[in-house]
Amino acid sequence: MASATLPGLILAAGGGLRFGAPKALARSEDGEPWLQHAARALADGGADPVIAVLGASAEAAAALVPDSVRTIVAERWREGIAASLAAGLEAVEALPAVAVVVTLVDLPGLPASAVRRMTGGVGDPGMLRQAVYSGRPGHPVVIGRDHWRPLREALSGDHGARQYLVAAGVEEIECGDLWSGEDVDRR
Repeated sequence: MASATLPGLILAAGGGLRFGAPKALARSEDGEPWLQHAARALADGGADPVIAVLGASAEAAAALVPDSVRTIVAERWREGIAASLAAGLEAVEALPAVAVVVTLVDLPGLPASAVRRMTGGVGDPGMLRQAVYSGRPGHPVVIGRDHWRPLREALSGDHGARQYLVAAGVEEIECGDLWSGEDVDRR
């Protein structure tokens, strides 16, 4: 493998039914698009390249993505988060990466320090790490290359990777001292 990278994925494909609009179009109170915040947190946390997985309103969302971020469209995004994660994992397969760090677009408070804590010492293709906040599972999640294919095969519907992570013995890393870990489901 050529020089290894640590790609970062932003899952931002959903229609945002509870939110009332695709979260990929959301902005913080200061006007910053959530997509830009997520991209900066991943990049400042050590991820390179950063890839945004879009779906609902993909064209409008792509306009909010920084130039340094690659975008892909999860064609089956309507099937749920599983399709978005599967598309993202497929996109990183060709990269010389030992692992990928995954986050969600609806975490506008995610600090780069949480990404750095999760990605520190990444080097084992069999690793699985998930941030927890006072014991509650959240993001970012680090998925070693050895898990990409079996995880993609296990994904279905509107369920993320949690069931697979638990079954595979995910290492939970407490990040509650860095921020709340809260996602934004409603405006």
